Amino acid sequence: MKILCFTILTLTATLTNAAQLMLEPLYQAAGVEGTLMIQSLDGKQEYAHNAHDVTTGYIPASTFKIPNTLIALEENIIRNADDPIPWDGVQRGYAPWNQDQTLASAFKVSCVWCYQRFARKIGPSTYPVYLQAFQYGNQKTGSDVTTFWLEGDLRISVRQQIAFLRKVYNQSLEMIQPRNYQVLKEIMLMEDNDSYRLWAKTGWQGKDGWYVGYLQDDAGVWLFAHHLHIASEADLPLRRELVMKAFRQLNIIAP
Repeated sequence: MKILCFTILTLTATLTNAAQLMLEPLYQAAGVEGTLMIQSLDGKQEYAHNAHDVTTGYIPASTFKIPNTLIALEENIIRNADDPIPWDGVQRGYAPWNQDQTLASAFKVSCVWCYQRFARKIGPSTYPVYLQAFQYGNQKTGSDVTTFWLEGDLRISVRQQIAFLRKVYNQSLEMIQPRNYQVLKEIMLMEDNDSYRLWAKTGWQGKDGWYVGYLQDDAGVWLFAHHLHIASEADLPLRRELVMKAFRQLNIIAP
């Protein structure tokens, strides 16, 4: 067993070192700094850019909509992807938010007010129970139940995102019923083509940008978590672009 574990760790380190050499030019060309981890579902293959940073905790921003959706579904605050969420009529700075939503649209456009409405109903005493059961990040909610994933105390690392996503994919989170995973999977699907299917969520708060999820093709499932330092809004497309370029650079999907 010790020999097997050593072999797996050695293989992981070798792949990570090779990935750093392969992926560094992508970040240099884009002029940005970030941390990326791509890991096979069984955990035996792992590629990382800036591997030294994968355990640093960052504000999760809208990637928290993944667990938040599951919690809202489990608490029966909303039931299905097409359930309506009436707009309150308040004009906000992002036009797609200024209209009635559904769970599916709220997830897609990262509608903050929708999930803040859920949060008020979920309540400050309920979140810690779920976060502990999920082993999500540092499990801290802070004092404001409507903002703790945006500007509160909650932090999660790239590696912790991967661990959580594995539980989502395997439907092994405590307290979550099977049907609620299916609703999340429906709204989280971003791409479905002949080569692969991609389930993902973006996140952005201040200098912290995220793109997390998993990709499935005929060869298997790959979990990914990408934290990008955002200098300006012009960097935001790179959250996804660099992940997809990395998948191609590593020959996981076709160029």
